[in-house]
Amino acid sequence: MTSPVDIRLPQRHIEHCMGTVFSFDIRSPGVDHADLKTVLDWLHWADQTFSTYQPNSQINRLNRDDVSVLDCAPEVREILKRCAELEDETDGYFSTQASGCLDPSGLVKGWAIQRASDMLRNVGSTNHCVNGGGDVQCIGSPQPETPWRIGIAHPLRPDHLAGTATGHHLAVATSGSAERGAHIINPRSTTSPDVVASVTLVGRDLATTDAYATAAFAMGTDAPAWIDTLPNYQGLVVFADGTQWCSPTLDSHH
Repeated sequence: MTSPVDIRLPQRHIEHCMGTVFSFDIRSPGVDHADLKTVLDWLHWADQTFSTYQPNSQINRLNRDDVSVLDCAPEVREILKRCAELEDETDGYFSTQASGCLDPSGLVKGWAIQRASDMLRNVGSTNHCVNGGGDVQCIGSPQPETPWRIGIAHPLRPDHLAGTATGHHLAVATSGSAERGAHIINPRSTTSPDVVASVTLVGRDLATTDAYATAAFAMGTDAPAWIDTLPNYQGLVVFADGTQWCSPTLDSHH
């Protein structure tokens, strides 16, 4: 007879991947440790496949014309197809070519976090939060009838929050220059916007939410007007001078 797996709740795990830190907060019911390891192994596979820093990743091999898209994993074709759709949806402000070579990073991390959450849900986890470098996918509740509350870091005031997102199924993504410097480029001007410090979007599914946040940051001062056109999304923009714009239904801290 097989002994039951000892699952102590909440289950918390930290994993270094994609050049950042992934944290898992899994509430009741928990998951088997082997199932969690499967998720972690998949995250590292995604990093090895899509990394722009690892010379032998499939993305870098595509950039060198060492392989064709048809030679790559099906997930590569899935990502590139979705990137093309996102370019249309954002009027070109989301782009895989802004840096001059193929780079789908603006979608990959959010997609990977969302996929990790989906994998946990498929093995029975109905209440969890997956955080990858500050981009978050939550489902369910941390406690019965209690929503998740996700703090939005202030890009200009360390240890302060710019706002809070609350919900039972939500995705929170922030794009900005606070941690990685000026790495987001406006594809139209080929420069990084300097009037915006950060853009945070709140939706339900992180892959699109993260990509939209990247596009909104590239828009600079036009970001609030564009966010207002997005159904089922909330936004918070912190400008370089410290002023903030926030969707009416999002909790902004001043």
